[in-house]
Amino acid sequence: MATTTQTGRAAVIGLGSMGSGMAGSLLRAGFSVAACDVNPEAVARFREAGGTAAAHPAEAADGADVVVSVVVNAAQTEAVLFGEHGAAAAMPEGAVFVSSATMDPAVARALAARLEATGRHYLDAPMSGGAARAADGGLTFLASGSPAAFAKARPALDAMAGTLYELGDAAGQGAAFKMINQLLAGVHIAAACEAMSFAAKQGLDLARVYEVITKSAGNSWMFENRVPHILDADYAPKSAVDIFVKDLGIVQDMARAEKYPVPVAAAALQMFLMASGAGMGRDDDASVARLYAQVSGAKLPGQK
Repeated sequence: MATTTQTGRAAVIGLGSMGSGMAGSLLRAGFSVAACDVNPEAVARFREAGGTAAAHPAEAADGADVVVSVVVNAAQTEAVLFGEHGAAAAMPEGAVFVSSATMDPAVARALAARLEATGRHYLDAPMSGGAARAADGGLTFLASGSPAAFAKARPALDAMAGTLYELGDAAGQGAAFKMINQLLAGVHIAAACEAMSFAAKQGLDLARVYEVITKSAGNSWMFENRVPHILDADYAPKSAVDIFVKDLGIVQDMARAEKYPVPVAAAALQMFLMASGAGMGRDDDASVARLYAQVSGAKLPGQK
C-alpha cells in the first residue's frame, strides 16, 4: 500500500465496489478527487468521505490531471470519454485517462488513438485484486501506454496500486494481459464450482473438502477465494456471473479472430451463460455451483 502523500486533482468515473475503494485511496494520498456514478447513494457516500460529487464525467474531469475510469466494459468507456457530457473534451490537454475496464485489446487501441489525437494521454490499465485491495490501495495494474502517459498517471497509480506492471509503450498490451488473466480466472471459478458440487453429490463434508483442497495440489486462488461463498450460501455479488459472460466472451472473440482454439475457456463460458440464463447473472460468480447443483440434484449449503 502506498503511503507517500501526493497532490493534484483526480477524477474517478464509477463508484462501484472497485471504484469507491480506488477513489478512497486517492483521497488518502492527498488528491483532490471529484467523482460521479449513476448510483446516487454511491455518490453520497463518496461525498461523506471527503470527495467532491460531480453530475457527469465532464464535470468530474474538468481540471483533473488524472481521470480514472472504473466502468464495466468498452462501450461504457467510450461513453465516458466521448458520449454526452464525456470526459475527453473537459480534460486539460496533457491530462491522462486511466482506463481500467476489461476490453478487447483492439478496442483499447482504437480508444487510445482517438483520445491521443486531442492532445490527451491514454493509459490502458485494467486491474485485478478485488474490492478489499481496492480499498487498501493494493491493486495490481496491468498497464501499457506511452512514457508520457505513465509519467502523468504515476502519482495516482502509486496511491491505488500494490503492484504495477508496465507492459508496453502502447495501449492494448495491458488489455491483452488482462484477458489471459480472465481466461484463467473464469476457468478456475467454473472448475471450483464443478468440484464442490461434485463433492456435495458424493455426500462429502464441504467444509472439510475446502480444508483439504486448500492444502493440496488442486488448490487455486479462485478456489480459495470463491468456495467460502458456497460454504456460507452467500451469493451477494462480489463479482457477478455476467462479468465472466462478458470476459470469456471477449476471449472467444479474440481467439476466433486468431483462429486459435480455446475449448476449456469455451466450456467455462457455457457454464456462466447457463447460470445467467437461469436468473443468476447479477449474483456472485460462485453461483455456477448452484447451477451444477440444480442439474445434478446435489445439495449445497443453504438449499432446502
